[in-house]
Amino acid sequence: MSEYQYYEFLAVDRPLSADQQAAVRALSTRARITSTSFVNEYHWGDFKGSPDELVRKYYDLHLYYANWGTRRLVLKVPAVALSGVDLDQYIVGEHMDARRSGKNLILDLGSEGDTEDYWDEDEEWTLGDFAALRSELLGGDVRPLYLVFLAAIGVWAIDEDAFDYADGDVLEPPVPDGLGELTGAQQALADFLRLGTDLLAEAASTSRPRDAVGQPAPREWVTALPTKVKDDALVALLAGDHAAARARLLRRLGGTASTTATEGTRTIGELLDAAEKRRQERDER
Repeated sequence: MSEYQYYEFLAVDRPLSADQQAAVRALSTRARITSTSFVNEYHWGDFKGSPDELVRKYYDLHLYYANWGTRRLVLKVPAVALSGVDLDQYIVGEHMDARRSGKNLILDLGSEGDTEDYWDEDEEWTLGDFAALRSELLGGDVRPLYLVFLAAIGVWAIDEDAFDYADGDVLEPPVPDGLGELTGAQQALADFLRLGTDLLAEAASTSRPRDAVGQPAPREWVTALPTKVKDDALVALLAGDHAAARARLLRRLGGTASTTATEGTRTIGELLDAAEKRRQERDER
């Protein structure tokens, strides 16, 4: 089997300048580079640059996967978008890392395939499959975070040594509304992280439907905003901090992420046991 690696980066908030594109070009002579994107495939050798550094300096999203099973998705969002969200509740094992970088928060999501799960030539992804996740997080939708949590505990069903037995008594995070009606990007994330359908169905069984009823008309809502809030948003927009300005306004419109989630009541062990029961019943049918 020949080696294959796929690297893609996407700039959403700020296109790269000519000098920045030249700096990135110096790292790869074969990559397809524009002011907003970087794409390259490797059948031998490796990327000379640091993906972490490129995300920190230039890009808002990064996608990587290889034919030996490694998958990685990195999202950079303004920290204000997830203020008030306890990210530690979603971090289990090594499926997610969250780190600050200035005013931003970098979410590093990953999955490792087992020895029999190397490469399916029909499985190909681009950042177009996942870009909407960033907008969803900016709007306070924490379903992507809960999916990462589920994918992480799903590893336990395959490898009993992946976690300590005491972890089985840990409660799940708040269950977000709409877990049974994922967006296209969220379903792509679930597939990318190898989240089992039975575990997802069990988790979604206590999730309420999403309800957009009750949102005020945009013009009425904007008119009622305090002058300082509008001024701060305009200043941020003029400074190029579009995502941060949008996140602040959306949080005022829709409240915090906790308003669209219910407190979790199931332990990790209970979720896994119930998912396994679903799988057995499905096999019997």
